[in-house]
Amino acid sequence: MSAKIPAIVLGGTGYVAGELLRLLAAHPRLELKAIASDSQPGESVSSAFPHLAATLGELAFCSQDDAAGLAASLPRSAVLAAAPHGVSAALIDVLLTRAETAGTKPTVVDISADYRFADTEAYARVYRHPHGAPVRQTQFTCAVPEHLAGVTTPHVAHPGCFSTTTLLAVVPLLALGLIEPQIFVSAVTGSTGAGRKPTSGTHHPQRHSDMYSYNGLTHRHAPEIAALAEAATGVAVDIAFVPHSGPFARGIHATVQATLRRPMTTADVIAGIRQFYAGCRFVRVLDTPPRVKDVATSNYAHLSAVADGRTVAVMSVLDNLVKGAAGGGVQWMNRLLGFDEAAGLVAPAPGWT
Repeated sequence: MSAKIPAIVLGGTGYVAGELLRLLAAHPRLELKAIASDSQPGESVSSAFPHLAATLGELAFCSQDDAAGLAASLPRSAVLAAAPHGVSAALIDVLLTRAETAGTKPTVVDISADYRFADTEAYARVYRHPHGAPVRQTQFTCAVPEHLAGVTTPHVAHPGCFSTTTLLAVVPLLALGLIEPQIFVSAVTGSTGAGRKPTSGTHHPQRHSDMYSYNGLTHRHAPEIAALAEAATGVAVDIAFVPHSGPFARGIHATVQATLRRPMTTADVIAGIRQFYAGCRFVRVLDTPPRVKDVATSNYAHLSAVADGRTVAVMSVLDNLVKGAAGGGVQWMNRLLGFDEAAGLVAPAPGWT
C-alpha cells in the first residue's frame, strides 16, 4: 500500500471536527498530522474529545497559522475544513495562498456552508454577510457524492446535513421525471445539529421528550437544497422546507412529498429509486420505513417511499455528523485523492444508540 497522505483538520473543537478525528484514526490512507483551533492552541486534543483519548495520545491543537504553514511544507496533503460558515473560507484562502507560494498542493474539502453556492452573491443573500474569499469560488464544486460522478475543480464543498438528507430523496424523483417540481419537506434533526455551544434549543431539559419546528419556510438550507437539486438534475424546483428539533442527539429523518406526474405504485417508486442508486455503496433503499437508529454514527443513508397513485412521499434518514458532514467530507476526499470511495467509512451503525 502507498504511503499515507498527511491530513489536516481546520476548526478542530466542534462536533464535526470530533467525528473527522474519529474517522481519520481508522483511515487506511490518511494520517492525521494537525488539528487547528485558534481558541485552544497548545491544549490537549483529548481534553476536548475525551472519548478519543486512547487514539489521540498527547496530540495538541495547533493554531490556524501553524496549520497553513504545515500545508505549505508538505508536497501533498488532505485538508478537511470544519470551521463555522463565515470563517472557513478565509482560513482556507490563507492556507491555499501559502501553499501556492511554496509550490505545494493541498486538496481541500470544506464542510462549512461557505462554498455551497455557485456564486458569492447567492451566498451573501442567504447568509447576510459578504463571502470570505470570493476569489476561491470557482475552485470548489458542491454536491452530494452520489449525485456527481466526477469534478473538474481541485476542491469540493460538502452540502449540509439537512440538504444531504433531502437531496438523497429529491434528486432521483426529479432525475427520473417522476414528480412535479414543487416539493414539501418536513425534517427532524438531533441536537448535535445545533453545534457544540449550548443553547436553549440543545439544553437537555428543554429538548428532552419534546419536538418542535423552527424557521419554517424560511430556513437557509431551502435555497441550498433548491440550487443543488437543480445542479444535479437540470430541473428548477420550489422547496417548502420545515425543520424540526428532535429529542435525540444524532441523526436526521426527512419526509419529502410531491405530486406524481403519472400514476405510480409504491413498488414502482421504490424500484426507480433503487435503480437510481444502484452501485452507491452508502445508500440503501428499503421496502420498509427507515429508522434513524439503523444509521446513527455510520456513513450510510436509508431511503424508502410510499405512493398512492397521485402523491409520493420519500423518507430519508442519515447521521447528521457523519454522512451529513464528516463522513461525506471524507468520502469526497477519498474520491479527490483517487482512493476507494469507501476507505475508512465502512463501519456499520452500532444500533441501540
